[in-house]
Amino acid sequence: MATTQVSDNGSEHTISHQVGFYTAIFTVFMTVVTFGFAITAIPISGANCGDLCIEYPYLNTLSQFPKDYLWMPLAIILTLSYLVLMVSIHVYASSQRKIFSQIGLSFALLATMVLVGDYFVQFSVVPISLMSGETEGITLLTQYNAHGVFIVMEELGYLLMSLSFLFMAPVFVNKNRLEVAVRWVFVISFLLTMFALTLISINYGLDRQDRFEVAVISIDWLVLIINSVLLSIVFKRQLNEKQIA
Repeated sequence: MATTQVSDNGSEHTISHQVGFYTAIFTVFMTVVTFGFAITAIPISGANCGDLCIEYPYLNTLSQFPKDYLWMPLAIILTLSYLVLMVSIHVYASSQRKIFSQIGLSFALLATMVLVGDYFVQFSVVPISLMSGETEGITLLTQYNAHGVFIVMEELGYLLMSLSFLFMAPVFVNKNRLEVAVRWVFVISFLLTMFALTLISINYGLDRQDRFEVAVISIDWLVLIINSVLLSIVFKRQLNEKQIA
């Protein structure tokens, strides 16, 4: 019975490391691709639109479909991949550190619900409503409104993601350089997010427009790229150790 229990635990850890390894690689890929598509959606409103700003009530934006919306389905897949990666980290955590990873995973679940809902509504509701001439209430929902629901929900979602990073950081307590790097990337990203929020809020108050949204997305996605690469190595090493054992 004891032998069977040990064997089952070893098999469980092997599977969790495999899931973590492949999810980390997939997350790197999806983040880079999503980043690329998002950059091509040139802002025509908000703080970074230059001389080509579209004005309130943002109802003449149908010409931007589907170009400005293509990154959103990709961002949904990326966000779901991020959630699976956080689950993998939670399973990887030692029993003494699972309190931190559980908190981090809880924030990750909240971030995923907010972001997936935000992107799904934007992609599925706004364009077809404009096509159908059903414009009542669209001004508040559209991504082109820098004071609208879409931008604020993104800010909330990526703030929660940043919090999930902070609480996942204590999981990585080993003295090897790889885990130290993962831990500090998580911690520094949270500090940068808080610095950006504070600085932008001091300078612009509630009229942040999309300044903080751009900053927090850039920080979180860079973290996903960097730490997903590092985590793929962490999980791969664990798999190699299991094979040797």
